[in-house]
Amino acid sequence: MDNRKTAPKASIIIPVKNGGKLFERVLDATLAQDVPWPFEVLVIDSGSCDGSCGYARSRDVHVLEIDPRDFGHGRTRNLGASLTTGEFIVFLTHDALPTDTRWLKNLIDACDMDPSTAGAFGRHIAYPEASSVTRRELAAHFAGFGEKTTVFRMEDPARYAREEGYRQFLHFFSNNNSCLRRSVWERHPFPEVDFAEDQIWAKTVIEAGYGKAYAPDACVYHSHDFGVFETARRSFDESRALHRIFGYVLVPSVYRAVRTWAYLVHRNRAWIREEVPDSTIRLMETLKSPAFALAKVAGLYLGGREASLPAWTVSRLSRDKALQSR
Repeated sequence: MDNRKTAPKASIIIPVKNGGKLFERVLDATLAQDVPWPFEVLVIDSGSCDGSCGYARSRDVHVLEIDPRDFGHGRTRNLGASLTTGEFIVFLTHDALPTDTRWLKNLIDACDMDPSTAGAFGRHIAYPEASSVTRRELAAHFAGFGEKTTVFRMEDPARYAREEGYRQFLHFFSNNNSCLRRSVWERHPFPEVDFAEDQIWAKTVIEAGYGKAYAPDACVYHSHDFGVFETARRSFDESRALHRIFGYVLVPSVYRAVRTWAYLVHRNRAWIREEVPDSTIRLMETLKSPAFALAKVAGLYLGGREASLPAWTVSRLSRDKALQSR
């Protein structure tokens, strides 16, 4: 791991599977962080065949190889945490690229600002080549947490019990770009689930009285422009997990599905008009917008009704399961 002899303040854990050239950039940016204290890096590979392991070893970081069948979002991250020693446990994914050399310090500082803060998550911004809709969706989502480093906690238990939206806000956490206080993780490790281990963890610590910090200056590039079917599958996994774990039904009726689809088409077309100067690209994105909106809404609708779907349908729709089996 880190070649410095003093104990690390932070342990950075990066799960990878066929991360390619982007993973190499992520690892390089991670190792280039400008911090006043030592840190270590652990890469956990679950079956790469593209040279990801070799590149990580060439950068003199510790690499742990596991069988793809043993990978689990919570299980693998718990394993990585158990094999490291830093006071703070930092998680990236192999496609989450720190935007600058201050990312790590900003993330740790946010988590370290109050001893009752269990963890921190940083901002995601879209890659420059991402679509206009992807850029705007990410920007709008993270703008909801404010422009300054802030610690959120359950200030109003009655509101927490009453309002699903308030609970969703407090439960949001993202292990694409996160930091956990090790002493809290030891008491509250990640659950072993297929999806949303980070949000279950946030729910657990919030209800235990801890705070979570948002670090807007701890930025990573992280975005995906999926095809139509992949958009449906990604939405299905998200909706399915949130329904299983929290009981949320993101699209409660066919009527709401139609309303949501219409809203997304109108919103996305407005964003495309504002963001895309090239008339040909603007026309293409506008024409595709209804199909992508339909895929997203369909995935959300079906994910909340997993129990009523045939097993083969669930298997076919789950993108996360398909990725783990490759």
